Formats: sequence, C-alpha cells, structure tokens
Amino acid sequence: MTGDMVLMIASFGAASSLALLAVVVLGYRHEKTESRLADISGQSDRGGPLQSASSVLPSLGAVLMPQKESNRGRIQTRMLQAGLYRRHAAGVFFGAKLLLMVSPLAVAFALGALGLLPLSTAVLYGAVVGLVGTLAPGLWLRGLKARRQKTIRRALPDALDVIVICVEGGLSLSAAFARVTEVLHTAYPLLAAEMGIMRKEMELGRSIGEAIRDFGDRFDAEELRAMGAMITQAERFGASLVRTLRVQADSLRLKRHQHAEAQAQKAPLKLIFPTVLCIFPALYIVLMGPAGVQFFQMLEHLGQ
Repeated sequence: MTGDMVLMIASFGAASSLALLAVVVLGYRHEKTESRLADISGQSDRGGPLQSASSVLPSLGAVLMPQKESNRGRIQTRMLQAGLYRRHAAGVFFGAKLLLMVSPLAVAFALGALGLLPLSTAVLYGAVVGLVGTLAPGLWLRGLKARRQKTIRRALPDALDVIVICVEGGLSLSAAFARVTEVLHTAYPLLAAEMGIMRKEMELGRSIGEAIRDFGDRFDAEELRAMGAMITQAERFGASLVRTLRVQADSLRLKRHQHAEAQAQKAPLKLIFPTVLCIFPALYIVLMGPAGVQFFQMLEHLGQ
C-alpha cells in the first residue's frame, strides 16, 4: 500500500483510542443524581457503549492499580483534587492509561504483520506513541486540577462577601451557605456545588472549620486550609466569625489582585514569541520583498 494509506490506518487507530478516552471521561463527569435516578426508575441503559466501556476500564485499570493502601490513598486524593468523585474514577484513569499505552503497540504489530511497514519501524513508532499515551492522562489530570484551583481562587472572595452579608443580616451560617449556593450557581457553578457539599457536611455535625479544611484538601489550596484553621481558632476562643470571614475575604481578594498583576506583567514576555515568529516574517516580506526582487533583477542585468 501507499504511504498515504499507512498514515490513514495509523491515524485511525490513534483517533479511535482518543475518542474512546474522551467518551469515557465525559460520561464520568455526569452528576451522580442522574445515574441514581436511572437505576431507581429501571431505565438505565446497561447495554450501551458507555456503560460497557465504564465496566471494562476499571477491570483494565486493576492491572496498574497500586497494591499498597498508602499509594492508593494518594491516587484517590489526586482524583478528588481533579474533581473526579466517582468511586471507580481511579480504575477508569488507569484503564484509560493502559488502553492508550497498549493500543498503539497493537496497531503497530498489526501494520507490521500485514506488511504495510517494517516490523521494527512499526514497533518503534508504536512505542513512541504508547509512551505519549501513557503520559497524556497524567498531564490531563494535572491540567484539570489547575483549572479547578484557578476557578475557585477567582470565585472565593465574592462568595465570602455574600456569606458575610448574609450572616450580618441575621441568617445562620448554614442558611448563608445555602444562600450562596443559590446566588452564585449561575456565575460560579463549581463553587456552588462545593458549597453545597460543605453545607451538607455541617448539617451532619462537622464544624465550619473542618468543612473548609476538607474543602481545601479537595482542591489542594493552602489558603483554604489556613482559613479553616483560623475559623476553628475563632470558634474555640469565641472570636467574631464575621470579622474572621471578612479578613479572609480581603486577603483572598488581595491575592487575586496580585495574581492578575503578575499575569499582566508576563503578557509582554509571552507576546515576544508570536511577534517574532508570525508578525515579523510577514513584515519583512512586505517591506524587503520588492527590494529583493529589484536586487535580483539588477544582478541579472549585470550578468548579461
């Protein structure tokens, strides 16, 4: 076969693996309520492709799953910090990792067995693509965690302001969290969902300091852990909770402003590369192109 056909087959194998990973990941981001309601009503599609993939990937992930409980705890913490709260999220993660690692090698052996590529070349390409596929889920998980942290840090000062206003207006702390969940649901849906989890934890008997500290652990945010410790100390010594929340809101707003200033100062440095690589070459062609044409025409006349 031609080189175009070989490239088409290899592209199909890689695209199929990525598409399967995307389908499984997006399916696992659905809310737990939907799946529970489907199970109760008996209308869940147990035979669909998503359910089949969701049942196969945890079995595949068991091959790579760490055996030590401490290592499993660290993996589970990474899942929580990335927003993957499902029970089998770690199994799906390792299953997708194994699939992206093995699929390119399988495609490479198939191409080598069919004689479309030399076996050594096919195995080399498959190993390289498999290595990239092994690293890709970890990089994706890290990026998802960073986006969640950025979203929460941007939204938290506004939420604390609303909580302070509600508590000063006479509402209890649990009612203030419920009000924040309603008010900020459209602007900050992620924060509203996490506030709902905190409110449920407080209704089950946990203190606000412990709930905020767990909130910080779910996002790996040191400022949230510090805020939880300060609120716990305020409750223990009888200090004003409203004043503590207001101080924390001012501190987080200052950090958000400083982060925005730091990003603004990095902008000129980041603009150097697209300017040099994209704008300057076109500018040189427009300015120097006619002069270059005239120069070569002059050389031709001199040569004659």
